Amino acid sequence: MSNDILVKKIFSRNEIQKINNKILMLGPKTKLNVYHYLNLKLIVMILTFCLLLFTRYGYFLAPVVTVVLYFIYDYFCLTMPIKKRANILEHDAIFFFEVLALTLQSESNLKLCIETACNAIDSEMSAEMKEVLKEVKLGKSLTEALEDLRLRMPAKTVNNVILNLIETSEYGNSIIDALNNQIEYITDKRILEIKGQINKMPTKISVISVCIFVPLILLLIIGPVLINYLFK
Repeated sequence: MSNDILVKKIFSRNEIQKINNKILMLGPKTKLNVYHYLNLKLIVMILTFCLLLFTRYGYFLAPVVTVVLYFIYDYFCLTMPIKKRANILEHDAIFFFEVLALTLQSESNLKLCIETACNAIDSEMSAEMKEVLKEVKLGKSLTEALEDLRLRMPAKTVNNVILNLIETSEYGNSIIDALNNQIEYITDKRILEIKGQINKMPTKISVISVCIFVPLILLLIIGPVLINYLFK
């Protein structure tokens, strides 16, 4: 409790809320707590400052490195894992929502169809939907549970699908048509991303080739001159 008070005194309420939202995006399996995370961050900052302070040029290095570490710490501990998880969710979402669309063709109850899809598929997307079902069992409406899912969903394209599910279930539109449109959009997006990565490969290969072969060529050219100069 005292650690929580310390965190609240050092960090602003908006920053604590921002970190908490990012931790939620790590998924239901994460055991991170916002206060534990910020306490650990403080400890790392203090240790880094103290260790560098007693080195040469410590009075300059300690504050500079600590400030830099303060800003990149969240990137490596939260932002990078969230981006990685967003890619996984986008990949899983295509198959999950395809199965959901198929189940909706024979069953109009969205909640039952989500249960069927979750039982048939074991993936990151399925785990998120299982959390939705748990919240519904605890008393929330399906719409409220899906709204909460949107808050902790790092993948924007999947977020759009969930928003469509909420709107179509509320206004009585065709959920199947909306799902099929979103599935097609996610599929096209992933194809474009793969094409983009393929198009970047020649450039990456060229850069690697330059970094490897240019020093070797220079060594072959300059090598004999250096040997003659050294053994002259």
